[in-house]
Amino acid sequence: MRIGLIGTGRIGSFHAAALSRHRDAGSLLLADADPARAAALADRLGATAAPTVDAVFTWGVDAVVITCATAGHAELIVRAARAGLPVFCEKPVAGDLAGTVEALTAVAAAGGVLQLGFMRRFDAGCRTARELVRSGALGRLHTVRTTTADPAPPPEGYLATSGGLYRDCLVHDFDMVRWVTGQEVTEVYATGSDAGPAQFGAAGDVSTAAALLTLSDGTLASCTGTRCNGAGYDVRMELAGDLDQVSTGLDDRTPIASTEPLGPPPARKPWSGFLERFAPAYEAELAAFVRLVRGEGENPCDGLEGLAALRVAEACELSRREHRPVSLLEIPAVPGSAAA
Repeated sequence: MRIGLIGTGRIGSFHAAALSRHRDAGSLLLADADPARAAALADRLGATAAPTVDAVFTWGVDAVVITCATAGHAELIVRAARAGLPVFCEKPVAGDLAGTVEALTAVAAAGGVLQLGFMRRFDAGCRTARELVRSGALGRLHTVRTTTADPAPPPEGYLATSGGLYRDCLVHDFDMVRWVTGQEVTEVYATGSDAGPAQFGAAGDVSTAAALLTLSDGTLASCTGTRCNGAGYDVRMELAGDLDQVSTGLDDRTPIASTEPLGPPPARKPWSGFLERFAPAYEAELAAFVRLVRGEGENPCDGLEGLAALRVAEACELSRREHRPVSLLEIPAVPGSAAA
């Protein structure tokens, strides 16, 4: 199997290294808008560097992994699908709802296969939580709480193209709420603060946000996120039912200290960021993609799952701007039409 990977920045380099270690992945063809960067990574990994992105589609590959900047995702997804190549793409499909729907429509018309990169679905703790919820071990689920906290703001240039805290960051939480509970989000009420560094306000974004989600079975979920958590990287989900409650992401590296006399000791070494915290999950999602390409497994996260999470993020952004609850019926699944 030969896999073409497009985009050799931070996440692309991480994925390329993981694929180079996979016994069934075969050879790698690396491409980037900066050919020198692709060549340097290829040298380190013993892979082949393509002189252009176009070469990935003409040199003969069995699948494509897209890890370039968001602006290039949709075009490359569609191009690969029309070439009959299975695609793995880091989220999002596109930078906005219309672009996402357009790309997914094209993929469906081509009969293409797209696996979207929501790595938390492959995290051991999240998978166990899902099993407990689905088995009824927690009883009737009534409350879900999630938090995603970055230790420091991203580069200022990244903010302008990130899509904002809801679309870029909390979209993972929205996906987790749906995936773990098996319920759809019906309404959101969201707010945010740009009281952090001035770069957030300048980008029209917020540094800290909160959203209250109502799910289709009446469960309430609160999702909070921040780019300014100096204690360290922190991603957790708490699920409470009328029989029991559990938490994911709670271990001796969780960057939170107890003020209780008999509380647990402070974290021994807080997580530095998402690549370290979710390294096993990233490897597992790529292993699932290799199985998918080989015809040995089902698609664990298709593009429609990404669309569903994005619609929640869009509803949150509208709620924040207009200071009101927003029904998901207000967010069309197809631009210009009523929501599905």
